[in-house]
Formats: sequence, structure tokens, C-alpha cells
Amino acid sequence: MLQGRRVLLAVTGGVAAYKSAYLARLLVEAGADVEVILTDSSQAFIGPQTFAAIVGRHPHTDLFHGHSVSPHTDLARWCELVVVAPATASTMGKIANGISSNLLTATVLATEVPVLFAPAMHTEMWEHPATQRNLSTLRSDGHHFVGPASGALAGGDAGIGRMAEPEQIMEAIAGILGGSDGSLRVLVTAGGTREPLDPVRFLGNRSSGKMGHAIADEAARRGYQVTLVTASDLAVVPSVKVVEVETAAEMLEAVSGIEADVAIMAAAVADFRPARSGDEKISRSEGLSSIELEPTPDVLASVIDRENRPYVVGFAAETGDLDRAVAKTMQKGVDLLVYNDVTEPGSGFGSDTNRVVIVDPEGNTDRWPLLGKREVAARLLDRVNADLSARG
Repeated sequence: MLQGRRVLLAVTGGVAAYKSAYLARLLVEAGADVEVILTDSSQAFIGPQTFAAIVGRHPHTDLFHGHSVSPHTDLARWCELVVVAPATASTMGKIANGISSNLLTATVLATEVPVLFAPAMHTEMWEHPATQRNLSTLRSDGHHFVGPASGALAGGDAGIGRMAEPEQIMEAIAGILGGSDGSLRVLVTAGGTREPLDPVRFLGNRSSGKMGHAIADEAARRGYQVTLVTASDLAVVPSVKVVEVETAAEMLEAVSGIEADVAIMAAAVADFRPARSGDEKISRSEGLSSIELEPTPDVLASVIDRENRPYVVGFAAETGDLDRAVAKTMQKGVDLLVYNDVTEPGSGFGSDTNRVVIVDPEGNTDRWPLLGKREVAARLLDRVNADLSARG
């Protein structure tokens, strides 16, 4: 499942560290290449020799006394995923606030790969406002989380704060690394199309393209082969292949030439365009009593209708009832639909956050809280990976 994938397992100072040894065993059995970081506090619960015996190499424990001149940057560049399990409140707080006081925090701050946290702490610590603020910051920065669960805690206590079981963490790892061997081809559309009325004016919408660009960035960060067809001029990471378009017709033409395993159609494609577009600017003095409109080509339908169709995610920016989005999911035949009400605070065009509802082909809905668009992108790709894994 993870053959040859490079996973850095970082263990912090919680009693759940004993589970991390089993997690290391599961990673090795799945074919992963595993390096381990142990904090000083973690070694009060479990020793380096345990992990050395499991992964076949000695854990990294110090910034300054190893063989490497710069161990944090070496590890940060080597790995494809960092898994912090258990993740204590202290470690999460340091990373959220950019404090690189040990090998683990310095490595996380130096890496550009996904980071998965498996929090573990007492209920009171998990629910403390400071922990929740740090959690929100880490999520906004695009990091991933699995757990915590409710159950038995240290000292005979019980409640939320128990580290997720190693099997659950493995599922989360597979969701993140599922296609990041570079074989998964991902097509993303973004931005709002502009349909010209004359050389100066156009019909369009308020879409900024931020959501689609965040998806393209996250997909590229996971190692996918990403092509972004966009009507926006926002920057993207260098590995993304960008095709710039302006109109719905241009987007259709660009998309039709791109083969993909997953198509995430986040663009706000205009539904109508002027039936006639003048070659010269329409003069105010001449007046314009009406504009005749005609439908634009359906870019989403063109992808769904392919003989070798990809997994398709549609987007629906609406201003009303969720029932309309559920009906659209059935009608369009998408594998998932991402619905958001653009009239909700923080969920409109141009914002850095989004509040979405995921709708599946059976009409089931999953309401997500208000999140940064980077986190929406990460969660969406996790969901797509899970669906693809379930399909084999």
C-alpha cells in the first residue's frame, strides 16, 4: 500500500507513545521507508532501541549531536509525509506559533510536505481555548488531523483526547499518500469565465478562483500531476501546469484535450453569454435596449460524458436551499458535489474561507464547518482518495 513511500514518524511525550511503536510496525509492513524522531519527553515513555529494532535504523533525537550538519532540513527534504503521533498540546502549540525549539518542530517548520497530527492529551487540555486556537491555526496552515477519540486516558481518566488507533492513523496516511506517487492525473478548473459583449465589456461573475487554485496547490503538494485550467491570474506552485482561458468556450476547448483520473471542476463557468459580441465598443450615446443571451457550453457535462470518464467533483455556488444542490448532484451525475451558499458570511466569492456541504450521488450530505480554503482543499482530496481507494 505504501511501498517505497518515505514517512517521517515523530513521537512526542505522551503515554500514547507506546502505540507509536505499533504504528511504526504497520508502516514497515505496508512497505514504507520510515525514519523516526523522538523528542526528549517521548523517551520518558519509550526508548530509541524499540524503534531502531522495528524500522532498522536509529531514531533521530537531537539537533546538534548527530552526524548531519543540518538534520532538520535533511529530514524535511527526505520525507513525503510527517506523522506526529502522539501530538501533544505543547508540540502543536510550538508548531502553530513557529517555535523551532527542538528537532521535531524545526523539521516540521522546514518541510513542504503534508503533516498529519494525531493529538493525544487530557480532555481539559484538548478543550482549552489555547489548544483550540492552535488547532485552528494548524488547520488554516493546511495540516491534517486524525482524532482524537474518546476513551480511557492516562491516570484512570476518560473522555476525549485519546490518540487515534494506529489502524485509523494508517487509513489517514493512505488517504494523504494515496496517489502521490505521481501517477494520479488531476484536472482542476478555477475562476469565473468572462463572456465578451464588446472589446471592453463582458458578462461575468464574482469568482476569484481562490478555491480552485488552493485545490491545485494541495494536489501538487501531494505529488500529483496537476493541470489547472483557470480564468484567474492567481499564482500557483511551479509544478502545476497552467492553461489560462477567459470564456466558457475556451475552457471547454482546453479541458477537452486533457486526460485525467480526477477532475475537480471548481470554476464558476458563466451559464449564458451574449448571442452577439461586437468588434467595436458599444457607444453610450447609441444606447442598448437589451442583450440577447444564449447558453454557454456545459464544461462539466463534457467531462462526465467522456467514454473513459474520470472521477468528477462538481461545485455549486448557490444562494438558497441545499435541496437544489442535492438535485443537481443526481442530475449531473458527478461523483461528489461541493455546495456552498455564497450569501453566508465567510463563504462568498473572494473570501479566504469557505463553508461547504459535500453531497454524494445518493443524496447524503456532509456539512463542514467554516474552514480556510486550503483546509477545504486538503479535506476534499482526502475524501477523493478515500473514495478511489474504496473502489480499488
